[in-house]
Amino acid sequence: MAVRQFSRISKLLPQNATFVASSKLSSTWANVEMGPPDAILGVTEAFKRDTNPKKMNLGVGAYRDDNGKPFILECVKEAEQMMLRECVDHEYAPISGPPEFCKEAAKLAFGDNSPVISEGRNVTVQGVSGTGSLRLGGEFFSKWYNKNKLFYLPSPSWGNHTPIFKHSGLEVKSYRYYDPGTCGYDFRGAMEDISNIPEGSTIVLHACAHNPTGVDPKPEQWKEMSALIKKKKLFPFFDMAYQGFASGNIDQDAFAVRQFLEDGHQMALAQSFAKNMGLYGERAGAFSIVCGTKEEADRVMSQVKILIRPIYSNPPVHGSRIAARVLSNPDLRTIWLGEVKGMADRIINMRNRLREGLAKEGSSHNWQHITDQIGMFCFTGLKPDQVEKLTSDYSVYLTKDGRISVAGITSSTVDYLAHGIHQVTK
Repeated sequence: MAVRQFSRISKLLPQNATFVASSKLSSTWANVEMGPPDAILGVTEAFKRDTNPKKMNLGVGAYRDDNGKPFILECVKEAEQMMLRECVDHEYAPISGPPEFCKEAAKLAFGDNSPVISEGRNVTVQGVSGTGSLRLGGEFFSKWYNKNKLFYLPSPSWGNHTPIFKHSGLEVKSYRYYDPGTCGYDFRGAMEDISNIPEGSTIVLHACAHNPTGVDPKPEQWKEMSALIKKKKLFPFFDMAYQGFASGNIDQDAFAVRQFLEDGHQMALAQSFAKNMGLYGERAGAFSIVCGTKEEADRVMSQVKILIRPIYSNPPVHGSRIAARVLSNPDLRTIWLGEVKGMADRIINMRNRLREGLAKEGSSHNWQHITDQIGMFCFTGLKPDQVEKLTSDYSVYLTKDGRISVAGITSSTVDYLAHGIHQVTK
């Protein structure tokens, strides 16, 4: 009896094995391809594996103090303590986010006395940081902007811009922005390309501290761009992720946005409080549209809420409550303005120190662009082979296009970096 049962089972085994194998081959997700690794995360992973005690990670776009450690702002700590003492609840925010946050975010961008706000012509909602705010804008334009679906990005632009807008159903194109020959702004090329963008298209503009190049137009260039964009009947969509963090002055960093408003543009705007308040993981951001009338703004707001509801229903509140409190409380705001200037000044100092260090090394190259550029990132002008050598010989990790996060440089590492760059660019 047992022998016959074993024989019966053994006969079934090959069939069973074949069935298992075929079921794996016909898996529902067998057609899913392995996606490419994220360029920035790949740099970080390689950095973690390196055992060199002098290693530097200049890939990640997050502020670090002069000891290379994450920095928590004092104004943020105090705001959190105030909320804790007040036993602030964890109830849902409105679909559009806490009203106080939306009001303060709009004032920060457009100015306290902006007629756009006093006339009720702005639609401002909380987004899931800058990324979510951009995506929300992309979704709104894809559904409601009836002129065309063309979105023009500066070349280069933040790597996430293209997938954000493409996944929203928009057609992404580019206009000239960065000049590799000067490591500066290609104003002539940009103006020429903008003049050829089809009427009704949307043009994406970095309000300050352009990512990834650190190259910004000068005020007079912004004015000329504004006039041309208005003449061409293009719709400006600003991404402002670094207000205050670029120059240390919140008004100076909002110059382009406010100039365009003064020139009579309607516009869209994505804001982030990740960098300028250190609220990276809290995902506090805002999306705004400037309309022609309050009645138009009310209609637009109703449709933005309809988009938000089936995506995430209500935004996370902790970060936005912190930001609102910092912006609205006079004492906390004063502390914040000092801290954000301190962060900006440290980065500016690192730029100066790096340029001086290269001069001390005896480099014959012109490194003026290091100090001409602004904000967290610097396009060094290093070629891919030089980047590879800098990484392999000096354990300095950066992206292949030569972009470095200046926030990753410290007083104790800047001379080592200057030495490494000099050696690979001789």
